Amino acid sequence: MTTKPFLQPLDRTAIALMLILSLLIGLLILQGDVVASRVRDFSWQNQQIGADDISFSVTFSRPMDIKSVEDNLKIDPPLAGKFSWAGRRMVYTLLTPAPYGTNYKVQLQGAKDRFAEQEKTKRLIQPFTSQFRTRDRVILYIGADQQEQGQLVLYNLSSEQKKVLTPKDLVVMDFEPFPNGEKILFSARAANNQDLLSAQLYTVTTGIPLKADTPTEPAGKIDLILDNKDYQNLKFDLSPDGQTIVIQRGNKNNPGDFGLWFMPTNNSGERPTPQRLKSQPGGDFMITPDSKAVAVAQGQGAAILPLQNDATKPLDFLPQFGLVQAFSKDGSKAAMVRFNTDFTKELFLVTNQGTQQSLSKTTGSILSCQFDPALPVLYCLLTQVVSKEQYIEQPYLVAIDLKTGQQKPLLVLPIEQRNVQMSLSPDGLGLLFDQVVPQTDPNPSATKTLKTDDGEAIATSNLWLMPLLPISDTAISTIRPDKLPFIGFHPRWLP
Repeated sequence: MTTKPFLQPLDRTAIALMLILSLLIGLLILQGDVVASRVRDFSWQNQQIGADDISFSVTFSRPMDIKSVEDNLKIDPPLAGKFSWAGRRMVYTLLTPAPYGTNYKVQLQGAKDRFAEQEKTKRLIQPFTSQFRTRDRVILYIGADQQEQGQLVLYNLSSEQKKVLTPKDLVVMDFEPFPNGEKILFSARAANNQDLLSAQLYTVTTGIPLKADTPTEPAGKIDLILDNKDYQNLKFDLSPDGQTIVIQRGNKNNPGDFGLWFMPTNNSGERPTPQRLKSQPGGDFMITPDSKAVAVAQGQGAAILPLQNDATKPLDFLPQFGLVQAFSKDGSKAAMVRFNTDFTKELFLVTNQGTQQSLSKTTGSILSCQFDPALPVLYCLLTQVVSKEQYIEQPYLVAIDLKTGQQKPLLVLPIEQRNVQMSLSPDGLGLLFDQVVPQTDPNPSATKTLKTDDGEAIATSNLWLMPLLPISDTAISTIRPDKLPFIGFHPRWLP
């Protein structure tokens, strides 16, 4: 009688496999962890960013050697910034907004994980490469030639493409872009109506997507937001978050009844309803950077009113100032105007800590100011009286260093050209301004005659773009503005 083998072929195969696997596991244990670290997530991967996007994050698969990552991270073109870490997540915060209209490449290779030195290995991170880009450099203006007279025009400086956003039967009087750049809020009157107080509020789409790969509505889609049936719409302001509109309105049937109203910009597809802001009548106004209050010239000072129905109790009142010209983006600083008893106007820097610093005094006017988005610089459009007898003003552009108080004149504009408007680019690298030529014909035949905010008829207008450098740079005195090949006025940058 024969005896069966103790092990079957299947058993021998299984044992052989177990021995092989045990040997491999042993070898892995002896060699240590050989899996290379890698980038798991990059927050700006193939994204389109704007001036409000100030930092990106990188998440790694393993804890990293911090110095090796910081030494080997490359951004092309370079963007100055600072690093911060939380475990395996690194954050890079830009010192200044990334210049618009630029493609960027991010690379990381040669970095080590935290345990490579302890284990005495030369194991490096898997090479990482990615891209992102900034929004295009886009400007908006109101056309002043025969073809685009009174229409809102968008021009993409990066792609050199122009779009006329509004129809010929509307004359645009003022506008403000929404923060995402997809829509514009504007006031306009009918082309056959010369009444400057007949404006209604509309929105129009730009056709520009918020993100590069996000679908958007086509350009030129117009929606009526607020009519003029019972009230005249005098001035408006759009909150920095794009959620609220504040309008100064006057009752058509009672000229003495005017004040501020507020309304949401989105209301489930329905036309939003304005609400009266219960407060004393005021003059010029501006919504605060947190979008929760409005600064109003009221009585002998400036009041900060909450954006709610009952605003009879101001959040703050500054009796020594008559006007707020600008807020810094974070709301920590404001440029305010004081009207002195000697008939001069004085520009002050007022902080949320209560400090007040005089920046400039002029015999003329302080037309507008804007804070640089990243640097402690305030750009202002001022005028100086050059003839007291005829009261002739000469406008000029100036840059003020808020740390030192140093002023750098940028450009002196022609005498009597008081209707100048300027706009600082979101990346702080360019300044737009217009040069309006007044209508000399006292009886213009065109029923669509354009007018400035002061009611002066416009014959034509030129647009200029001035590149900007840090005001400490000696080359700033040699910078000259470039005349743009457009006929228009009231220029604005798209955010």
